[in-house]
Amino acid sequence: MQNSNKNNMTFINHLELLRWHIIRSLIVIFLFSFISFLCKKFIFHTIILGPSRSDFWTYQILCKIGIILKSPFLCIKQLHFTIQSRYMTGQFTMHLISSFVFGFICSFPYIFWELWRFISPGLDILEKKKIYILIFIVSFFFMSGILFGYYIIVPLCINFLANYQLDPSIINEFDITSYVSTICILVLFCGFMFQFPIIIYFLTKFNIINYYFMQKYRRHSIIIILFLSAIITPPDVVSQLLIAIPFFLLYEFSIFISKLVFKKNK
Repeated sequence: MQNSNKNNMTFINHLELLRWHIIRSLIVIFLFSFISFLCKKFIFHTIILGPSRSDFWTYQILCKIGIILKSPFLCIKQLHFTIQSRYMTGQFTMHLISSFVFGFICSFPYIFWELWRFISPGLDILEKKKIYILIFIVSFFFMSGILFGYYIIVPLCINFLANYQLDPSIINEFDITSYVSTICILVLFCGFMFQFPIIIYFLTKFNIINYYFMQKYRRHSIIIILFLSAIITPPDVVSQLLIAIPFFLLYEFSIFISKLVFKKNK
């Protein structure tokens, strides 16, 4: 009876229902953001400013790889830049923005759960039972993308931009707003990019796309992935491969997911 009432709801009723899902999601984001705001020292000194120091985990691993491969250029001894705050409200604004980003990342599983609750009346019983498995999978891919962006893309980009000079007389002094914004954008970009298999799952399920299409344009996807890797990474082959290979594996995994769903639909 309850599902019948939901199916007979008007457009305004659906908007009202969606509004409450959004409000609950925003409350959870606010709570995690508030906790992040209180943990200022750990958030900024350890996490956000971590890639700006040469003792960062990624730089140490690259140096060990450089020793094994006898490639000393992989060892990053020093990052030639300083971080400044040129605006009166710069540090406080970045504190608020970074807290909100951390709050969003931590509350992402709950946000997806609220989204699922909104669309669940249109699904069958078996699909509704998969909610917890789907939340785990979506959260796993999102957090994997966040970690990939933070430990791989962010350090490579910071290292390249910090050591890039038009002339030795020009000193790199980055503003805190530019530094924090760049990190947040790159990390969130990777988090959402890692949702690609989930998107392909639903697109295949609703017969919008299939694995034949993805296999047909595999070569085109490789070119696009290499192009994106060249844009967001330093201009060297090693860095580009570190970015391109995981994205290509995601594409191949999406083909596999699409094939399973396509056969199940038939």
